[in-house]
Amino acid sequence: MDKLAQRRPLPLRNGVAASTLWLPEDQSWSDTLSFLEVRLPTISRDRLRSRMQAGEIVDERGVAIGPDAPYLGGRHLFYYRVVEDEISIPFEESIVYEDKDILVADKPHFLPVMPAGRFVEETLLSRLRRRSGSEELAPLHRIDRETAGLVLFSKRQINRGAWQRLFEKRLIVKSYEAIVQGPGVDSLPAVYESRIVKGEPFFRMKEVEGDANSQVSIEIIHQAEGKAMVRLRPITGRKHQLRVQMAALGAPILNDPFYPDLIPDKGDDFSAPLRLLAKSLELPHPENGRILRFQSARQLERG
Repeated sequence: MDKLAQRRPLPLRNGVAASTLWLPEDQSWSDTLSFLEVRLPTISRDRLRSRMQAGEIVDERGVAIGPDAPYLGGRHLFYYRVVEDEISIPFEESIVYEDKDILVADKPHFLPVMPAGRFVEETLLSRLRRRSGSEELAPLHRIDRETAGLVLFSKRQINRGAWQRLFEKRLIVKSYEAIVQGPGVDSLPAVYESRIVKGEPFFRMKEVEGDANSQVSIEIIHQAEGKAMVRLRPITGRKHQLRVQMAALGAPILNDPFYPDLIPDKGDDFSAPLRLLAKSLELPHPENGRILRFQSARQLERG
């Protein structure tokens, strides 16, 4: 476990690790509360004051930092992120495989992998940490909130680097299934390459001219009535890669709220999941080279 995690004074709470905030040494503030008000703008000053009075913000020793505490640069503060009225995701994950080093989870649609934005406790990582009580559990890769399927986790910091290097060396074989529709369904290539960069708004990606940095192989599993079920094997791992590339080919993934067009947030509507599934993972064990193969039990609805 890293040194910061070793000295983290707050334990897991509902599967969520305490967040950490560094106070820069080259800054000067009248008090810690004033710094936090600027650094954490989504939390009101009154709310920050209330949390500090309740002892919910502490330093490395676990000592509560009160609202009148002076600003002392060079230290870490710890606190739990709280999302008021966090949406409950009414779908369950399952564990496909687990040993002393790794865990493979089968994630449902709509569940984020990591805490971010408006999701903290309703994430795959938080749910799995609640099961295990282990703060060392960490995802080795991620899939989109809208995507279902397999996610590989490391259980031990001591050998996490060996598993991460499998991704760096592109030794992980990933296979996805998707339902696509559109005029491009009848002319999908076996291999597609393109250049993908950040788009607008900040959470979208886009294709541009230039040397390709993204590649995927495409296999049609079933085709009928303007739709097709396809097997996608990405060679690279760009953000939203499969979604961007299928939309660019004129065969966007069914129910995609981002591509080709951005659809307004549907909030709590879970009626139309993105038809994209991380179906299988294949990788060599970093210690003995034995090939490990995992498969999601989930099935995509064709409708």
